[in-house]
Amino acid sequence: MRNEKLDQLVNRLENYLECWKLLNHFLGMARAKQFSAGDESQFLEVKALVVQELELIFASIEFTSPSREEIHAFISATPSLRYLSENTDAAMRVLENHWHKIFVGLQAILGQAKARQQEIESQSFLSLMFKKKD
Repeated sequence: MRNEKLDQLVNRLENYLECWKLLNHFLGMARAKQFSAGDESQFLEVKALVVQELELIFASIEFTSPSREEIHAFISATPSLRYLSENTDAAMRVLENHWHKIFVGLQAILGQAKARQQEIESQSFLSLMFKKKD
């Protein structure tokens, strides 16, 4: 038996992590100073999606790390690709480290959700196997 809400959460977390990967891609573009106006627009759209999806995820599950504040701080520290491209190498390393810390925390949450999903599937399978026949 499947838990539809948990399945939706796992799917949402997987999609959310893809957005985080895109943010890292944009950090690389800014570091290389190779981006267009279209890239800038896409970057802003991905950031908006990250913030919106974060609220949907927090409405489904509570977690302490990464915190909402950590994620908002990262998003606030990355106003535009142009701004990022003007950062020093050291400042970019700090941002990349911050991104990585959040990414690892989100991966841990996804792992916990998948473990719970497997636990539920296992329980359902065992209950079907040992169900009394009347």
